Amino acid sequence: MKRFLLIILVMTSVFSCAPVFRQEIMERGIRDVSVSDIRNNPELYRKKLFIIGGMIVNTKFTQGGSQIEAVYIPVDSRGYLKDVEARERFLAILPKERGTLDPLIYSKEREITVAGEFIELRSGKIDEAEYIYPVFEIVDIYLWQERRDYYYYPYYSPYWWDSPYPYYWRDPWWRPWGPYWRHPYWW
Repeated sequence: MKRFLLIILVMTSVFSCAPVFRQEIMERGIRDVSVSDIRNNPELYRKKLFIIGGMIVNTKFTQGGSQIEAVYIPVDSRGYLKDVEARERFLAILPKERGTLDPLIYSKEREITVAGEFIELRSGKIDEAEYIYPVFEIVDIYLWQERRDYYYYPYYSPYWWDSPYPYYWRDPWWRPWGPYWRHPYWW
């Protein structure tokens, strides 16, 4: 029994710290360079592999393949997104011959981690303002589970006149022989 618990503990600790991508990609990828550094010195970073995170702004199909516009979020050593305020954007392109990214699945406000090679800087617009995007060709991509805000407010009232439910739904001692005032608890 002790050996079984030890095996479960070891397996849990090993798999809970797993990186997002394969170890080869995680070792080769650059994580500690921001998008503004790439924009300021593009020749230094051309054709290098980066691991960057982001929140999707837009996904669309283009002549070259699928294109994701995302807000940059830095990642940690395992590829998990850090909890920081993001201000810059980038483009991630998956070539058509390697597949497509469905805009319904890769939708707005979904979080991603991208392993991609820096290709170029591309001019574009955010609303009416000109913006220069760093463009990455996707080597691997990880789509994080969608965050949903669920708020559960249980309604429970110990008083039968304050509840929207019939008394036999909320009373654990209910018996089918009479109304609430004939309940065995009150005898």
